[in-house]
Amino acid sequence: MFRLALVSFVYLIMNSFPVVSQEKPLRIGVAGLTHTHVHWILGRKDIGDIELVGIAEPNRDLAKRYAEQHGYSMDLVYDSLEEMIAATKPEAVTAFGTIFDHLEVVETCAPKGIHVMVEKPLAVSLAHAKKMKALAEENNIHLLTNYETTWYPTNHKAKALLEQGKVGDVRKVIVRDGHRGPLKLGINSEFLDWLLDPVENGGGALMDFGCYGANLMTWLKNGEKPNTVTAVTQQLQPENNPNVDDDATILLTYDDAQASIEASWNWPIGRKDMEIYGLTGALYTDNRNQLRIRIAEGYDGFSEEKMDLPERDYPLNDPFSLLAAVVKGKHQLSPYDLSALENNMVVMEILDAARESAKKGKTIKLKK
Repeated sequence: MFRLALVSFVYLIMNSFPVVSQEKPLRIGVAGLTHTHVHWILGRKDIGDIELVGIAEPNRDLAKRYAEQHGYSMDLVYDSLEEMIAATKPEAVTAFGTIFDHLEVVETCAPKGIHVMVEKPLAVSLAHAKKMKALAEENNIHLLTNYETTWYPTNHKAKALLEQGKVGDVRKVIVRDGHRGPLKLGINSEFLDWLLDPVENGGGALMDFGCYGANLMTWLKNGEKPNTVTAVTQQLQPENNPNVDDDATILLTYDDAQASIEASWNWPIGRKDMEIYGLTGALYTDNRNQLRIRIAEGYDGFSEEKMDLPERDYPLNDPFSLLAAVVKGKHQLSPYDLSALENNMVVMEILDAARESAKKGKTIKLKK
């Protein structure tokens, strides 16, 4: 079932692009294959904006399986990132290994002037993230973080509606992300081995899915940090997730609003949705393309408008198109863009505080 969902997702992505004419495609290397989001780039339609020049993956069996699935040559595969970079000279590297490995990827690439995009979250800890940020700034490279929800037209429409005052000032946001759990989805062992490791992944559902809500809320608040972070974690499937949490609720407070981030490996149905409540109405991003607007009428009445939104325009519809545009100077990220380093440093501060809150059983105040 997980494989079918992934194939459907990749198919959607592959068929959402115009054909792009560029003088030279961005030369991209892949660091690791153990994160199954790597299918996003391996199965991507060639539209001329990027060229996959090398893959660093010591697990030859895994590399061969994916080569057979996606049709790339094993000549592209190298045992180490250093070897791949020396042989192929990529302009950018996308990290698809463990979250713990993100720091090492930046440590390797940044001094060479190679730009980096990592899968969410940015790092396993704020300490790692600070080192990565320092390296990126010292070596003048772009360091982006990729979230699936960054490419949802509904999220961008919701923010635009908020800025237009469609539902009034925001008072409460609820973000829900997750699925029934990695083991239940039949995720391959190479991914599962580190996804359930508190060191390699930084935690369980709190890290894996809590990062989405922190990222979206930081974006909606234009970079404003919450005043406090309070989190509760549980382990509801100890037989499947013995070393990490599999359910987390993170409460963020601001001067004028509150956010509830519900991250879980216990949802019966996979989800990535958000509810935004303003003074006069509410916005519901039900999924990637469907959004509802409710405007309050009387005590409990409302009028409702439903929207089915098309995919976003190129290059804002895909992480690798965006990476190419940013590196080539054709698109500039705003400071607290969903992919931007500034946003994701706040995300890491929230996640660190959430882990501390859950461990100590108390609310954590953030430094402003």
